[in-house]
Amino acid sequence: MDHARGNPAGETSLTEGHAPSPKGAAKVARFRLSVSFAKAVLDRRTELGLSQAEVAERTGLSQAKIARIESAASFPTLPLLRRLAVGLNASLNIAMDAENERIAFIANPAA
Repeated sequence: MDHARGNPAGETSLTEGHAPSPKGAAKVARFRLSVSFAKAVLDRRTELGLSQAEVAERTGLSQAKIARIESAASFPTLPLLRRLAVGLNASLNIAMDAENERIAFIANPAA
């Protein structure tokens, strides 16, 4: 078994050769993006040693909203992205194409 791919070696997927519906592909892409963003927020918060409540206070959001973002249950708007970047004292870098997305908060230089 090829554990890295999650299927027995040489076996094909039931969906192989079938393209996902545009709606289904869009849902998968949105979910992947939400998970990538959630991980970036959690990583930066952890790097700073902050609790969700502390990030909430810095951004003017609720702790529950931060929890939803970190669990990929909420997809932020552009103004919310700015609030998070400022609250996490970082620049938000997003690079994406059809297959990949890279999202990272890059620490602002000490003032």
